[in-house]
Amino acid sequence: MKKLSLAALSITAALALAAPASAAEYKCKGDSVEKSGSTQYKVRTSGSDYTIEKSGSTKGKARKSGSKYMVEVSGSTKATIENGKIYKSGSTWATVSDAQRIYDCPDVVAATLWVLQKVGQL
Repeated sequence: MKKLSLAALSITAALALAAPASAAEYKCKGDSVEKSGSTQYKVRTSGSDYTIEKSGSTKGKARKSGSKYMVEVSGSTKATIENGKIYKSGSTWATVSDAQRIYDCPDVVAATLWVLQKVGQL
C-alpha cells in the first residue's frame, strides 16, 4: 500500500507542476490595456510603431527599426525586441512569451509594457 500511496502522490505532484499558469494580470482589448476590467493604459499606433500612454501621457514607445523594435523611454532606448526575445544592452533580458504571461497582448505591446514595468515607468 505504501508504494501505491507514493505513486499516487508522485502523480498528483506531477499534475500540479504541469497545471497551466494563472491568467495574465493585464489584457489588451482594442486599444486599451485592462486590469480587472478597468483601463490602465492606451496603445496608440502609427504605422508599425506603438506608443503606450497613461492618462494622456506617453510612458514609452516601440519604434520599428529594420527587423527589430527599439523600446524608448523619454527618448532613450532601454531595450530591443527581436526574434521573440527582449534584449537589454545586447544580452537577453527575457522572452516575449514571458511578457505575454503578464500582459495578454500582441507580442510587441506585451514586451514594451514588460520593459516599461522593469524600468519603473508604468
